[in-house]
Amino acid sequence: MADVNRGNRPLSPHLQIYRPQLTSITSILTRITGNALLISGLLIVWWFLAASYGPEAFATADGVLTSWFGDLVLALSVLGLWYHTLAGVRHLIWDTGRGFEIETAEKLGWACLGGSVLLTLITLIAV
Repeated sequence: MADVNRGNRPLSPHLQIYRPQLTSITSILTRITGNALLISGLLIVWWFLAASYGPEAFATADGVLTSWFGDLVLALSVLGLWYHTLAGVRHLIWDTGRGFEIETAEKLGWACLGGSVLLTLITLIAV
C-alpha cells in the first residue's frame, strides 16, 4: 500500500548539511567552461565567415567582437580555455591513479583555479 505520510516526512538530511567541496565545484566549472568554449568558438567562426562574406558583414562582426562586451567575452574565453586545459591535465594525472587523496585533490583544484587566472593574465598582457 502507498505511504500516505510521504508528504509529511522531512527531506533527506544531506540537503540540510551538505557543503560543496572544491572538487565538486571544479568539476562543475570544467563542464561550464567546456560549454562556454563552444560558444566562443562559434563567435570566432562567425568572425571568419563574416570576413569571407564581405566588408559589411566583417565590419558588423568585427565591431561586436572588438567592443567592450566582445573584449570581455573573449577575455573570459581565455580564462575558460586555460581553466579547461588545466582541468584536463588534472584528469590526466588522475588517469594514472595518482592524486586521489583529499589533500592532493584539493591542491590540484586550487592549482587549476590559480593557474588559470595567472595564465590568463600573462596571456592578456602578452597580447
